[in-house]
Amino acid sequence: MATALDELYGAGRGEGSRGDLPPPTRSRGGREASFPGVRDWSEELAALFGPGVREEVLAAAAATGRQDVLTELDPAAATPSVELLRTVLRYAGGLPEARLAALRPLVARLVEELTRQLATRLRPALTGATLARPTRRPGGRLDLPRTLRANLATARRAEDGSVRVVPEKPVFRSSARRSADWHLILVTDVSGSMEASTIWSALTASVLAGVPALSTHFLAFSTEVLDLTGHVHDPLSLLLEVSVGGGTHIAAGLRHARSLITVPSRTLVVLISDFEEGAPLGGLLSEVRALVATGCHVLGCASLDDAGRPCYSTGVAGQVVAAGMPVAALSPLELARWVGEKIT
Repeated sequence: MATALDELYGAGRGEGSRGDLPPPTRSRGGREASFPGVRDWSEELAALFGPGVREEVLAAAAATGRQDVLTELDPAAATPSVELLRTVLRYAGGLPEARLAALRPLVARLVEELTRQLATRLRPALTGATLARPTRRPGGRLDLPRTLRANLATARRAEDGSVRVVPEKPVFRSSARRSADWHLILVTDVSGSMEASTIWSALTASVLAGVPALSTHFLAFSTEVLDLTGHVHDPLSLLLEVSVGGGTHIAAGLRHARSLITVPSRTLVVLISDFEEGAPLGGLLSEVRALVATGCHVLGCASLDDAGRPCYSTGVAGQVVAAGMPVAALSPLELARWVGEKIT
């Protein structure tokens, strides 16, 4: 058991046989048996500790950079986390399609579960984004007040004095599209320092894309701008299309966003970035002013690190604020609330 744990936790870190050896012994060559390959190690962990601990140890190994364990993780048993998803996506980016196919079930499971968890938190903040209209067609929630009014003719007084209504004509609630929908343009920085924020941006975009009153556009930029709106309803496809890395040209992303605006008063432009602009700052500030001048609703979201702490250039962000774009460090839930408040 100690040897199996030593593969990950050993080498002087307090677990396993390797950690028990004194430093002079560890520094010399030895005649101990070699550690097993990842498949043998995975089977050994399951036999010694059970499948639950096996998945936990393999996921911890992946998080520390041991990418060869990813193909051994059970998609159905792995605990979803942004850290694990980021490791898988980083590893998957350089694989040929034949090997990537083996990882797709794991990526799909992580994305599906993380999106479901995020949607559970975001949808209450977006309840005002849909209109309820009465309908006789089943499918939505029962509209009890309208059902009672529509069935008053069936009211009968029982022997105990209570009044009963037979709902012969039930009325349900159904979503009604607004006469003029809102347009959300997410402008997402995918430069090298933005991995964690990019994952949250893609998942959030997929959730927001399901809001009936909202059409969602997804732009990814580093030094070039990619329009990935066609993948926004499929977070797995979206994340596999996003390539994190390179420099930062925020002005180019905002310029592209401005070209997509048709009805400024019903358009939200949300920039997600660490504000480490690689191009001349004057170009960024000019684009912010031009965007504000159109009359659309703008917001800058500072990137967050793995612990959820803001991680961005406060100096550049301060100048962006002075140019007319508010900047805030928002979680996906707080962003959804901002969107919900704007479109209701």
